[in-house]
Amino acid sequence: MSKLVVSGGKSLEGRVMISGAKNAVLPIIAASLLTGERVRLDEAPDLIDVEHMCRIIQAFGGKVERCGTQLDIEVAEIQSCEAPYEVVDQLRASIFVMGPLLARNGRVRINHPGGCAIGSRPINLHIKGLEALGAQVEMDQGFLDVKAKRLVGARIFLDFPSVGATENIMMAASAAQGVTTIENVAMEPEIVDLANFINELGGKVRGAGTSVIQVEGVTNFHGARHTVIPDRIEAGSYLLLAAATGGDVFVENVISAHLQPLLAKMAEAGIAFREEDDGIRVMSSGKFRAVDIKTQVHPGFPTDLQAIFLAWMTRAAGMSVVVETIFENRFMHVDELRRMGAEIRVEGRNAIIQGKPRLFGANVTATDLRAGAAMILAALMAEGVSEIYGVQHIDRGYENIVAKITALGGKISRLPVAAE
Repeated sequence: MSKLVVSGGKSLEGRVMISGAKNAVLPIIAASLLTGERVRLDEAPDLIDVEHMCRIIQAFGGKVERCGTQLDIEVAEIQSCEAPYEVVDQLRASIFVMGPLLARNGRVRINHPGGCAIGSRPINLHIKGLEALGAQVEMDQGFLDVKAKRLVGARIFLDFPSVGATENIMMAASAAQGVTTIENVAMEPEIVDLANFINELGGKVRGAGTSVIQVEGVTNFHGARHTVIPDRIEAGSYLLLAAATGGDVFVENVISAHLQPLLAKMAEAGIAFREEDDGIRVMSSGKFRAVDIKTQVHPGFPTDLQAIFLAWMTRAAGMSVVVETIFENRFMHVDELRRMGAEIRVEGRNAIIQGKPRLFGANVTATDLRAGAAMILAALMAEGVSEIYGVQHIDRGYENIVAKITALGGKISRLPVAAE
Protein backbone atom coordinates (compact mmCIF):
# COMPACT_ATOMS: atom_id res chain seq x y z
CA MET A 1 0.00 0.00 0.00
CA SER A 2 1.21 3.49 -0.78
CA LYS A 3 0.07 7.09 -0.68
CA LEU A 4 0.87 10.23 -2.62
CA VAL A 5 2.18 13.28 -0.80
CA VAL A 6 1.59 16.51 -2.73
CA SER A 7 2.75 20.05 -1.91
CA GLY A 8 0.61 22.59 -3.71
CA GLY A 9 1.11 26.10 -5.02
CA LYS A 10 3.70 25.47 -7.74
CA SER A 11 3.17 26.05 -11.47
CA LEU A 12 3.91 23.17 -13.82
CA GLU A 13 6.28 23.81 -16.71
CA GLY A 14 7.90 21.73 -19.42
CA ARG A 15 6.88 18.84 -21.66
CA VAL A 16 4.96 15.68 -20.88
CA MET A 17 4.62 12.64 -23.14
CA ILE A 18 1.20 11.00 -23.27
CA SER A 19 1.06 7.21 -23.14
CA GLY A 20 -1.00 4.83 -25.24
CA ALA A 21 -4.70 4.76 -24.45
CA LYS A 22 -5.83 2.43 -21.69
CA ASN A 23 -9.35 2.28 -23.07
CA ALA A 24 -8.01 1.33 -26.49
CA VAL A 25 -5.36 -1.21 -25.55
CA LEU A 26 -7.58 -3.35 -23.29
CA PRO A 27 -10.07 -4.45 -26.01
CA ILE A 28 -7.19 -4.73 -28.48
CA ILE A 29 -5.43 -7.18 -26.16
CA ALA A 30 -8.67 -9.14 -25.95
CA ALA A 31 -8.96 -9.10 -29.76
CA SER A 32 -5.56 -10.81 -29.99
CA LEU A 33 -7.49 -13.97 -29.05
CA LEU A 34 -8.91 -13.99 -32.60
CA THR A 35 -5.61 -15.17 -34.08
CA GLY A 36 -3.17 -17.95 -33.28
CA GLU A 37 -0.28 -15.89 -34.62
CA ARG A 38 1.91 -13.36 -32.83
CA VAL A 39 0.61 -9.84 -32.31
CA ARG A 40 2.87 -6.89 -31.48
CA LEU A 41 1.43 -3.78 -29.85
CA ASP A 42 3.47 -0.58 -29.72
CA GLU A 43 2.75 2.22 -27.21
CA ALA A 44 1.08 -0.23 -24.83
CA PRO A 45 0.96 1.55 -21.44
CA ASP A 46 2.35 -0.23 -18.39
CA LEU A 47 -0.72 -0.09 -16.16
CA ILE A 48 -2.33 -2.35 -13.58
CA ASP A 49 -5.37 -2.85 -15.82
CA VAL A 50 -3.15 -3.87 -18.73
CA GLU A 51 -1.31 -6.30 -16.47
CA HIS A 52 -4.63 -7.83 -15.40
CA MET A 53 -5.78 -8.24 -19.00
CA CYS A 54 -2.51 -9.92 -19.91
CA ARG A 55 -2.99 -12.35 -17.01
CA ILE A 56 -6.37 -13.29 -18.43
CA ILE A 57 -4.81 -13.94 -21.85
CA GLN A 58 -2.20 -16.14 -20.18
CA ALA A 59 -4.93 -18.05 -18.35
CA PHE A 60 -6.38 -18.99 -21.74
CA GLY A 61 -2.99 -20.38 -22.80
CA GLY A 62 -1.45 -17.27 -24.34
CA LYS A 63 2.13 -16.02 -24.08
CA VAL A 64 2.72 -12.36 -23.25
CA GLU A 65 6.05 -10.54 -23.26
CA ARG A 66 6.70 -6.87 -22.54
CA CYS A 67 9.73 -4.84 -23.57
CA GLY A 68 9.28 -1.19 -22.63
CA THR A 69 6.11 0.03 -24.34
CA GLN A 70 6.07 -2.97 -26.68
CA LEU A 71 3.77 -5.88 -25.94
CA ASP A 72 4.01 -9.22 -27.76
CA ILE A 73 1.04 -11.59 -27.51
CA GLU A 74 0.65 -15.06 -28.97
CA VAL A 75 -2.26 -17.41 -28.31
CA ALA A 76 -1.36 -20.37 -30.50
CA GLU A 77 -3.89 -22.65 -28.80
CA ILE A 78 -6.84 -21.96 -26.50
CA GLN A 79 -6.19 -24.13 -23.43
CA SER A 80 -9.05 -22.92 -21.24
CA CYS A 81 -12.40 -21.25 -21.77
CA GLU A 82 -12.72 -19.92 -18.19
CA ALA A 83 -11.33 -16.55 -17.12
CA PRO A 84 -9.76 -16.47 -13.63
CA TYR A 85 -12.24 -15.14 -11.07
CA GLU A 86 -9.68 -13.24 -8.98
CA VAL A 87 -8.59 -11.16 -11.99
CA VAL A 88 -12.00 -10.64 -13.58
CA ASP A 89 -13.33 -9.44 -10.21
CA GLN A 90 -10.90 -6.49 -10.38
CA LEU A 91 -11.18 -5.55 -14.04
CA ARG A 92 -14.30 -4.32 -15.78
CA ALA A 93 -12.62 -4.65 -19.18
CA SER A 94 -12.28 -8.42 -18.73
CA ILE A 95 -15.74 -8.66 -20.30
CA PHE A 96 -14.06 -7.92 -23.64
CA VAL A 97 -12.78 -11.49 -23.91
CA MET A 98 -16.34 -12.79 -24.42
CA GLY A 99 -16.64 -11.80 -28.08
CA PRO A 100 -13.27 -12.93 -29.45
CA LEU A 101 -13.04 -16.11 -27.35
CA LEU A 102 -16.56 -17.11 -28.37
CA ALA A 103 -15.66 -16.44 -32.00
CA ARG A 104 -12.56 -18.58 -31.89
CA ASN A 105 -13.36 -21.23 -29.28
CA GLY A 106 -17.15 -21.47 -29.28
CA ARG A 107 -17.38 -21.08 -25.50
CA VAL A 108 -16.38 -18.76 -22.69
CA ARG A 109 -17.08 -18.82 -18.95
CA ILE A 110 -16.65 -15.58 -17.03
CA ASN A 111 -17.96 -14.10 -13.79
CA HIS A 112 -19.52 -10.65 -13.73
CA PRO A 113 -16.57 -8.22 -14.03
CA GLY A 114 -15.45 -5.75 -11.37
CA GLY A 115 -13.76 -2.34 -11.68
CA CYS A 116 -14.50 1.15 -10.33
CA ALA A 117 -17.72 1.58 -8.34
CA ILE A 118 -18.92 4.59 -10.32
CA GLY A 119 -22.42 3.33 -10.98
CA SER A 120 -24.45 0.61 -12.63
CA ARG A 121 -22.81 -0.78 -15.75
CA PRO A 122 -24.98 -3.72 -16.83
CA ILE A 123 -23.77 -6.13 -19.47
CA ASN A 124 -27.22 -6.81 -20.91
CA LEU A 125 -26.31 -5.11 -24.22
CA HIS A 126 -23.24 -7.36 -24.56
CA ILE A 127 -25.43 -10.42 -24.01
CA LYS A 128 -28.18 -9.16 -26.32
CA GLY A 129 -25.68 -8.67 -29.13
CA LEU A 130 -24.01 -12.06 -28.71
CA GLU A 131 -27.39 -13.81 -28.58
CA ALA A 132 -28.38 -12.06 -31.80
CA LEU A 133 -25.31 -13.64 -33.39
CA GLY A 134 -26.42 -17.10 -32.25
CA ALA A 135 -24.87 -17.51 -28.79
CA GLN A 136 -26.62 -19.22 -25.89
CA VAL A 137 -26.03 -17.53 -22.52
CA GLU A 138 -26.64 -19.24 -19.18
CA MET A 139 -25.85 -18.39 -15.56
CA ASP A 140 -23.91 -21.20 -13.91
CA GLN A 141 -22.84 -20.85 -10.25
CA GLY A 142 -22.24 -17.12 -10.62
CA PHE A 143 -20.56 -17.46 -14.03
CA LEU A 144 -21.82 -16.44 -17.44
CA ASP A 145 -21.52 -19.54 -19.60
CA VAL A 146 -21.67 -18.48 -23.25
CA LYS A 147 -21.70 -21.04 -26.05
CA ALA A 148 -22.09 -20.97 -29.81
CA LYS A 149 -21.64 -23.79 -32.31
CA ARG A 150 -21.64 -21.17 -35.04
CA LEU A 151 -21.99 -17.40 -35.05
CA VAL A 152 -24.13 -15.95 -37.83
CA GLY A 153 -24.30 -12.34 -38.96
CA ALA A 154 -27.32 -10.32 -37.84
CA ARG A 155 -28.78 -6.83 -37.68
CA ILE A 156 -28.37 -5.45 -34.15
CA PHE A 157 -29.68 -2.19 -32.71
CA LEU A 158 -28.19 -1.06 -29.39
CA ASP A 159 -30.62 0.58 -26.98
CA PHE A 160 -27.72 2.75 -25.80
CA PRO A 161 -24.42 3.44 -27.61
CA SER A 162 -22.36 1.42 -25.13
CA VAL A 163 -18.64 1.41 -25.84
CA GLY A 164 -18.07 -2.04 -24.36
CA ALA A 165 -21.03 -3.66 -26.07
CA THR A 166 -20.05 -2.13 -29.41
CA GLU A 167 -16.54 -3.54 -29.07
CA ASN A 168 -17.60 -6.99 -27.88
CA ILE A 169 -20.18 -7.44 -30.64
CA MET A 170 -17.75 -6.12 -33.25
CA MET A 171 -15.11 -8.68 -32.20
CA ALA A 172 -17.55 -11.60 -32.21
CA ALA A 173 -19.09 -10.53 -35.53
CA SER A 174 -15.67 -10.38 -37.18
CA ALA A 175 -15.64 -14.19 -37.28
CA ALA A 176 -19.38 -14.77 -37.79
CA GLN A 177 -20.77 -16.22 -40.99
CA GLY A 178 -22.11 -13.44 -43.19
CA VAL A 179 -22.53 -9.73 -42.54
CA THR A 180 -23.45 -8.05 -39.26
CA THR A 181 -24.85 -4.52 -39.10
CA ILE A 182 -24.69 -2.84 -35.68
CA GLU A 183 -26.73 0.35 -35.31
CA ASN A 184 -26.66 3.11 -32.68
CA VAL A 185 -23.10 2.16 -31.80
CA ALA A 186 -20.56 4.10 -29.76
CA MET A 187 -18.34 6.40 -31.84
CA GLU A 188 -15.37 6.90 -29.50
CA PRO A 189 -11.83 7.01 -30.97
CA GLU A 190 -11.08 3.76 -29.13
CA ILE A 191 -13.76 2.04 -31.24
CA VAL A 192 -11.95 3.17 -34.38
CA ASP A 193 -8.62 1.93 -33.04
CA LEU A 194 -10.06 -1.51 -32.31
CA ALA A 195 -11.64 -1.70 -35.76
CA ASN A 196 -8.31 -0.79 -37.35
CA PHE A 197 -6.60 -3.55 -35.36
CA ILE A 198 -9.17 -6.17 -36.36
CA ASN A 199 -8.70 -5.16 -40.00
CA GLU A 200 -4.94 -5.47 -39.61
CA LEU A 201 -5.54 -9.06 -38.43
CA GLY A 202 -7.46 -9.71 -41.66
CA GLY A 203 -10.95 -8.70 -40.53
CA LYS A 204 -13.44 -6.61 -42.49
CA VAL A 205 -14.94 -3.85 -40.35
CA ARG A 206 -16.38 -0.67 -41.87
CA GLY A 207 -18.04 2.39 -40.41
CA ALA A 208 -16.22 2.64 -37.08
CA GLY A 209 -16.48 6.21 -35.83
CA THR A 210 -20.01 6.56 -37.20
CA SER A 211 -23.33 5.42 -35.70
CA VAL A 212 -23.48 2.28 -37.90
CA ILE A 213 -20.79 -0.40 -38.12
CA GLN A 214 -20.84 -3.19 -40.68
CA VAL A 215 -18.77 -6.32 -40.13
CA GLU A 216 -18.20 -9.01 -42.74
CA GLY A 217 -17.12 -12.21 -41.03
CA VAL A 218 -13.89 -13.95 -42.04
CA THR A 219 -12.58 -17.42 -41.26
CA ASN A 220 -8.87 -16.73 -40.84
CA PHE A 221 -6.95 -14.10 -38.88
CA HIS A 222 -3.20 -13.57 -39.01
CA GLY A 223 -0.64 -11.75 -36.90
CA ALA A 224 -0.16 -7.98 -37.00
CA ARG A 225 1.73 -5.05 -35.58
CA HIS A 226 -0.31 -2.12 -34.29
CA THR A 227 0.41 1.20 -32.57
CA VAL A 228 -2.13 2.12 -29.89
CA ILE A 229 -3.59 5.64 -30.13
CA PRO A 230 -2.62 8.23 -27.48
CA ASP A 231 -4.72 8.35 -24.33
CA ARG A 232 -7.10 11.28 -24.72
CA ILE A 233 -8.14 11.11 -21.04
CA GLU A 234 -4.56 11.24 -19.81
CA ALA A 235 -3.88 14.09 -22.25
CA GLY A 236 -6.94 15.97 -21.02
CA SER A 237 -5.84 15.47 -17.43
CA TYR A 238 -2.44 17.07 -18.05
CA LEU A 239 -4.01 19.93 -19.98
CA LEU A 240 -6.17 20.63 -16.93
CA LEU A 241 -3.25 20.24 -14.51
CA ALA A 242 -1.40 22.93 -16.48
CA ALA A 243 -4.46 25.18 -16.64
CA ALA A 244 -5.15 24.79 -12.91
CA THR A 245 -1.63 25.54 -11.70
CA GLY A 246 -0.92 28.49 -13.97
CA GLY A 247 1.51 26.39 -15.94
CA ASP A 248 3.19 26.48 -19.32
CA VAL A 249 3.15 22.88 -20.47
CA PHE A 250 3.49 21.20 -23.87
CA VAL A 251 1.42 18.00 -23.85
CA GLU A 252 3.07 15.78 -26.44
CA ASN A 253 1.64 12.86 -28.44
CA VAL A 254 -1.93 14.15 -28.61
CA ILE A 255 -4.62 13.85 -31.27
CA SER A 256 -6.34 17.23 -30.90
CA ALA A 257 -9.49 16.07 -32.67
CA HIS A 258 -10.11 13.67 -29.78
CA LEU A 259 -10.15 16.55 -27.27
CA GLN A 260 -12.34 19.19 -28.89
CA PRO A 261 -15.08 19.17 -26.20
CA LEU A 262 -12.48 19.83 -23.50
CA LEU A 263 -10.56 22.42 -25.52
CA ALA A 264 -13.78 24.32 -26.19
CA LYS A 265 -14.49 24.52 -22.45
CA MET A 266 -10.91 25.52 -21.65
CA ALA A 267 -11.19 28.38 -24.15
CA GLU A 268 -14.51 29.40 -22.61
CA ALA A 269 -12.82 29.48 -19.20
CA GLY A 270 -10.16 31.86 -20.54
CA ILE A 271 -7.23 29.46 -20.88
CA ALA A 272 -4.75 30.15 -23.68
CA PHE A 273 -3.48 27.15 -25.63
CA ARG A 274 -2.02 26.38 -29.02
CA GLU A 275 -2.62 23.24 -31.05
CA GLU A 276 0.50 22.01 -32.87
CA ASP A 277 1.25 19.02 -35.09
CA ASP A 278 2.52 16.78 -32.28
CA GLY A 279 0.72 18.18 -29.26
CA ILE A 280 -0.94 21.06 -27.43
CA ARG A 281 0.76 23.83 -25.47
CA VAL A 282 -1.16 25.31 -22.54
CA MET A 283 -0.17 28.78 -21.30
CA SER A 284 -2.18 29.55 -18.17
CA SER A 285 -2.09 32.57 -15.88
CA GLY A 286 -3.69 30.55 -13.11
CA LYS A 287 -6.88 32.60 -13.37
CA PHE A 288 -9.95 31.15 -15.05
CA ARG A 289 -13.69 31.61 -15.28
CA ALA A 290 -16.38 29.19 -14.17
CA VAL A 291 -18.00 27.22 -17.00
CA ASP A 292 -20.68 24.53 -17.13
CA ILE A 293 -20.31 21.04 -18.58
CA LYS A 294 -22.64 18.16 -19.30
CA THR A 295 -21.16 14.72 -19.87
CA GLN A 296 -22.38 12.92 -22.97
CA VAL A 297 -21.46 10.02 -25.20
CA HIS A 298 -18.83 10.83 -27.83
CA PRO A 299 -18.45 13.36 -29.39
CA GLY A 300 -19.78 15.10 -26.27
CA PHE A 301 -17.83 15.93 -23.13
CA PRO A 302 -16.33 12.65 -21.80
CA THR A 303 -17.48 11.38 -18.43
CA ASP A 304 -13.91 10.24 -17.72
CA LEU A 305 -12.83 13.90 -17.52
CA GLN A 306 -15.74 15.01 -15.36
CA ALA A 307 -14.07 14.51 -11.96
CA ILE A 308 -10.86 16.35 -12.77
CA PHE A 309 -12.78 19.15 -14.53
CA LEU A 310 -15.03 19.53 -11.48
CA ALA A 311 -11.95 19.74 -9.24
CA TRP A 312 -10.55 22.48 -11.51
CA MET A 313 -13.77 24.50 -11.19
CA THR A 314 -13.47 24.63 -7.37
CA ARG A 315 -11.07 27.57 -7.82
CA ALA A 316 -12.74 29.20 -10.82
CA ALA A 317 -14.17 32.71 -10.65
CA GLY A 318 -17.93 32.28 -10.33
CA MET A 319 -20.38 29.40 -10.14
CA SER A 320 -20.34 26.37 -12.42
CA VAL A 321 -22.67 23.43 -12.91
CA VAL A 322 -21.51 19.91 -13.79
CA VAL A 323 -24.18 17.54 -15.08
CA GLU A 324 -23.32 13.82 -15.12
CA THR A 325 -25.57 11.92 -17.54
CA ILE A 326 -23.58 8.68 -17.99
CA PHE A 327 -23.00 7.23 -14.50
CA GLU A 328 -25.31 7.82 -11.55
CA ASN A 329 -22.63 7.41 -8.88
CA ARG A 330 -19.82 9.53 -10.25
CA PHE A 331 -19.73 12.31 -7.66
CA MET A 332 -17.93 10.37 -4.92
CA HIS A 333 -14.97 12.74 -5.27
CA VAL A 334 -17.11 15.66 -4.09
CA ASP A 335 -16.86 14.75 -0.39
CA GLU A 336 -13.08 14.49 -0.70
CA LEU A 337 -12.84 17.91 -2.38
CA ARG A 338 -14.92 19.40 0.42
CA ARG A 339 -12.22 18.27 2.85
CA MET A 340 -9.93 20.70 1.05
CA GLY A 341 -12.35 23.61 1.42
CA ALA A 342 -14.26 23.28 -1.86
CA GLU A 343 -17.85 24.55 -1.90
CA ILE A 344 -19.92 22.02 -3.82
CA ARG A 345 -23.60 21.07 -3.64
CA VAL A 346 -24.92 17.91 -5.27
CA GLU A 347 -28.52 17.72 -6.45
CA GLY A 348 -29.20 14.39 -8.15
CA ARG A 349 -26.97 14.27 -11.20
CA ASN A 350 -25.99 17.93 -10.91
CA ALA A 351 -23.04 19.35 -8.99
CA ILE A 352 -23.09 23.09 -8.33
CA ILE A 353 -19.64 24.51 -7.59
CA GLN A 354 -18.97 27.93 -6.14
CA GLY A 355 -15.39 28.77 -6.99
CA LYS A 356 -13.18 29.87 -4.10
CA PRO A 357 -9.82 31.66 -4.11
CA ARG A 358 -8.13 29.00 -1.99
CA LEU A 359 -8.09 25.29 -1.30
CA PHE A 360 -6.15 23.79 1.60
CA GLY A 361 -4.11 20.62 1.84
CA ALA A 362 -5.84 17.66 3.47
CA ASN A 363 -5.82 13.89 3.70
CA VAL A 364 -8.12 12.55 0.97
CA THR A 365 -8.91 9.27 -0.78
CA ALA A 366 -9.10 8.41 -4.47
CA THR A 367 -12.45 6.63 -4.60
CA ASP A 368 -11.96 5.54 -8.21
CA LEU A 369 -9.52 6.01 -11.09
CA ARG A 370 -10.66 9.40 -12.38
CA ALA A 371 -11.40 10.70 -8.88
CA GLY A 372 -7.72 10.05 -8.20
CA ALA A 373 -6.71 12.48 -10.93
CA ALA A 374 -9.12 15.01 -9.42
CA MET A 375 -7.44 14.66 -6.03
CA ILE A 376 -4.02 15.26 -7.55
CA LEU A 377 -5.19 18.38 -9.40
CA ALA A 378 -6.85 19.77 -6.28
CA ALA A 379 -3.76 19.04 -4.20
CA LEU A 380 -1.51 20.83 -6.70
CA MET A 381 -3.79 23.90 -6.53
CA ALA A 382 -4.11 23.84 -2.73
CA GLU A 383 -2.05 25.62 -0.11
CA GLY A 384 -0.03 23.23 2.01
CA VAL A 385 0.47 19.47 1.88
CA SER A 386 -2.07 16.81 0.94
CA GLU A 387 -1.90 13.05 1.36
CA ILE A 388 -3.82 10.99 -1.18
CA TYR A 389 -4.80 7.42 -0.38
CA GLY A 390 -6.32 4.78 -2.66
CA VAL A 391 -3.40 5.13 -5.06
CA GLN A 392 -4.10 1.70 -6.55
CA HIS A 393 -7.01 3.26 -8.42
CA ILE A 394 -4.77 5.90 -10.00
CA ASP A 395 -2.25 3.28 -11.08
CA ARG A 396 -4.99 1.59 -13.12
CA GLY A 397 -5.03 4.39 -15.69
CA TYR A 398 -2.09 6.80 -15.36
CA GLU A 399 1.35 5.55 -16.33
CA ASN A 400 4.28 6.95 -14.31
CA ILE A 401 2.16 9.83 -13.03
CA VAL A 402 4.53 10.73 -10.19
CA ALA A 403 7.55 10.86 -12.51
CA LYS A 404 5.67 12.87 -15.14
CA ILE A 405 4.41 15.49 -12.68
CA THR A 406 7.80 15.68 -10.97
CA ALA A 407 9.46 16.31 -14.34
CA LEU A 408 7.11 19.29 -14.77
CA GLY A 409 8.23 20.73 -11.45
CA GLY A 410 5.34 19.49 -9.34
CA LYS A 411 6.06 18.45 -5.77
CA ILE A 412 4.67 14.94 -5.51
CA SER A 413 6.08 11.72 -4.09
CA ARG A 414 4.93 8.19 -3.44
CA LEU A 415 5.47 6.85 0.07
CA PRO A 416 4.54 3.56 1.73
CA VAL A 417 1.61 3.53 4.11
CA ALA A 418 2.66 2.29 7.53
CA ALA A 419 0.92 -0.93 8.53
CA GLU A 420 -1.41 -0.62 11.48
